[in-house]
Amino acid sequence: METAQVGELTPKPKSRHRWKSAAWLVIAAIVAYLAVAYVVMPLGWTRYEKRHPWLAEMPGVTHTKDGIPGDPLNVALVGTEADVHQIMLKSQWHPADPLSLKSDLRIAADSVLERPYEDAPVSDLYLFGRKEDLAFEQPVGPDPRQRHHVRFWKSEKPDADGRPVWIGAVTFDERVGLSHTTGQITHHIGPDVDAERDRLFQGLEATGGLVESHYVDDFHKVLEGRNGGGDPWRTDGRLAVGVICQP
Repeated sequence: METAQVGELTPKPKSRHRWKSAAWLVIAAIVAYLAVAYVVMPLGWTRYEKRHPWLAEMPGVTHTKDGIPGDPLNVALVGTEADVHQIMLKSQWHPADPLSLKSDLRIAADSVLERPYEDAPVSDLYLFGRKEDLAFEQPVGPDPRQRHHVRFWKSEKPDADGRPVWIGAVTFDERVGLSHTTGQITHHIGPDVDAERDRLFQGLEATGGLVESHYVDDFHKVLEGRNGGGDPWRTDGRLAVGVICQP
């Protein structure tokens, strides 16, 4: 019986040792969380803003010529203008024709007669006090009534390596109709602008022309709105950023 009693007492020190180990693991986890949440992440964000000064005070949406809020910004590319043209062409995007009487009449006729117009113009939107610098599109179907399209503006600030940054808004034109705000003939966009953002970047990544791509969380603080034609849009708030390979 004495031997049995001694045997019953021996596990207790091991039990205390396990509790101490568990306590130290909990403390270590808490310290690691505090370090990451309050030191590493804020430091990383500060470095990111220093690396990409164009991100500071960047507006979230474009505007029409009349100052009405337009499409939300949701993509950005880092590279020269030639780099942007090259990678967009590789991913099957067509440069849009500039607006003119000739192009306006053609897009109207091709929409009615269901004829293709791969380089159809897009309406002007404004950022940094000027209309888009570049515009591309991908047609859907036999005519210009449905299409994917993106506008880019050259940021006033380059990245840390001195390369230009092109901030853009990519959306999908679902149909042609009358603007809900002005009554003018316009394309109406689909509300899921995130799907267009992700689709664009999937195509760019497939070309092998991006050396880096990532999302910037919480770029948008307002996650829904209406564009210049009165069309609703919604987003998870992220901005997709791609760095184009240098030749």
